[in-house]
Amino acid sequence: MSDNKIFVGIRPTRSGRRSATQEPTGPKCQWEGCESAGTHRAPVGGAADGLYLMFCAGHSRQYNKGYDYSPSKSDPVVARYQLDAAAGRIPARGVRTHHQALETPLPSSIPSGSAKSLKARGKAVQPTGTISLRKLRPLEAQAFDTLALPRDATADDIKRRYKERLKLDHPDANSGDRQSEDRLRGTINAYRILKGSGFC
Repeated sequence: MSDNKIFVGIRPTRSGRRSATQEPTGPKCQWEGCESAGTHRAPVGGAADGLYLMFCAGHSRQYNKGYDYSPSKSDPVVARYQLDAAAGRIPARGVRTHHQALETPLPSSIPSGSAKSLKARGKAVQPTGTISLRKLRPLEAQAFDTLALPRDATADDIKRRYKERLKLDHPDANSGDRQSEDRLRGTINAYRILKGSGFC
């Protein structure tokens, strides 16, 4: 068959051996000082979940050996790569994953079901961020009135108003007026009451 005229002029185009110098192409290994191709992905983890670095096979093994999802538990060398990638000092690939806290789904705008089930569903989806106003004792209510603050004032609001009133009611700012001394005393007492009750 090999003497057939059709096959006589055909020669193999490939040499039987592969080139020994052929190396994989792609991005460079991100290990400091390495010139090899980065062919293996290595996860950053922690605050940069979803991002990864590219290392050669040897450095990928070394990275994985000392890797922990939390950089504080990783090998110090690996942790440095994780922290640098998370901070953007080393370019990382991929997309950062944001883990969102599970939120209560919004109720449907079209009510369905009995009145009892609607009421129960309404209670279940009440927003957790609302602050319920606690019942004030008479002295606490009077302290809010003295500082001219609403009942739902934050700690920062209370401190800010207290500092404002100290400056306004100080006798030196009012030419030694006796009434300003009484107002100053009332402001100080009101702040002490609110501070003692844990409002600021």
